[in-house]
Amino acid sequence: MLKPIKTQKIYEKIVDQIGQLVAEGHLKPGDRLPSERELVERFQVSRASIREAISALEMMGLIEVRSGEGTYIRVVNIDSVVAPLAWMLFIEKDTDLELYEARKILEVQAAGLAAERAEEDEINEMFEALEIMRIDLEHHRLGEEADHHFHYAIARATHNKILFRLMNTISDTMRKTLQSSRSKLYEDHSTPEKLYEEHYLLYEAIKNHDVVRAQKLMLEHLVGVENYLAKYMLSDVE
Repeated sequence: MLKPIKTQKIYEKIVDQIGQLVAEGHLKPGDRLPSERELVERFQVSRASIREAISALEMMGLIEVRSGEGTYIRVVNIDSVVAPLAWMLFIEKDTDLELYEARKILEVQAAGLAAERAEEDEINEMFEALEIMRIDLEHHRLGEEADHHFHYAIARATHNKILFRLMNTISDTMRKTLQSSRSKLYEDHSTPEKLYEEHYLLYEAIKNHDVVRAQKLMLEHLVGVENYLAKYMLSDVE
């Protein structure tokens, strides 16, 4: 379907150019941008357009305006990238199953990276979570916290800060938005034991640095949980 072509504003073109320079490494964190007057001359635009562009870049977190010093390219903080995602996930409706799809993509790859990179303390952290899960199982408790801690340990074992933050953002959002659904999942008496077994097999694969098996087990685990929750949500709607 054809859509109307939107005219790009002058300040947006300036933002695009500066953003491209940063992306290509021509401008690096800590570099000082030319003065407003110099930018006006280089871009051949009005001061108003430059000011709009600077305001937009500052809101995006790409630059920092220091009073009396000038404008500098910022060091991009991972939280400044992830925070808008967390907010979007929180306010968006009807994204529950989409969250599981995204989680599946991230965690299957994460399981492989963890199997490849996990160090002894991270493997021990997974085992500790499993022990808490086992004790919860014996005392007929849900074990949801131990489940969360186990997946947190896998995320940490990837040694990838961006992946770690993304996974935990999605996981934290799911804990808030799907609390009742997940409680139903754990209320099925056979489920906690099945989940424990799945987690234990996954732990062994990561401990043995078996990348392919770790990814396979994680995918099977998440597909099972996703299918159960899809049925529960469907019956809830009906």
